[in-house]
Amino acid sequence: MEALRIAADRSLFLREFLSAPAKVGSLTPSSAYLARKIFQTVDWAHTGSIVELGAGTGVFTAYIARHKRADCKAVIVEQDPVMRAALTERFPEMSFGGRAENLPFILKKYGIGKVDCIVSGLPFAVIKRQLRVRILAAVRAALHEGGSFIAFQYTPQMYFAFRRHFARVDADYELRNFPPALVYRYRR
Repeated sequence: MEALRIAADRSLFLREFLSAPAKVGSLTPSSAYLARKIFQTVDWAHTGSIVELGAGTGVFTAYIARHKRADCKAVIVEQDPVMRAALTERFPEMSFGGRAENLPFILKKYGIGKVDCIVSGLPFAVIKRQLRVRILAAVRAALHEGGSFIAFQYTPQMYFAFRRHFARVDADYELRNFPPALVYRYRR
C-alpha cells in the first residue's frame, strides 16, 4: 500500500512540475533521508507549533504527523491546488494555507500567533526576488524568539539571501537526496 502511495505521489509531483516547473522546483519529491536531515534538530517534546512551506506531496508533512505531539499545531502551506487538495485529504488533522507570503494571516486564521518552527521546501532560487523577500519577511514575523527556520535548496546561491534576513545561518548537505540538497538552519 505504501509503495502505491509513493508511486502516486511521484506521478503527481512530476505532472505538477511539468505544468509549472518554477512553482514546483524539482522533478521528484524529497527523500526520507532529506526529511530526517531537515528535522534532526527539532525538539519535538518542546515544539507546540510548526509550519511547513511548500509541502508538495507531503514527505515532510508525513514526518511531522508521525513525530509531533498530539497538541502541536501544524500548518501546511502549499500553493498548488491539486497538491494541497491531496494533502488536505491525507492529513485532515492539520491546518492548510495557500501562499507563503501570507503566513501571518494564515496563522491568524487558525488562532496561532508565533510558531516554534518553520520548515521550507520552497524553491527560493527560482522565486522572483520581490516575492522571496516577502516570504522571508513573513517567516521572520511568524517565528517565536528562539524559533527555528529550516530550508533546503539544491544550490548554494541562497546562502547570502538568507543571511540578509537571518543573522546566523548554518548549512549542511544531504547527499542521499536526488538531487543532493543543502539544508539551511536559522534560530531566532
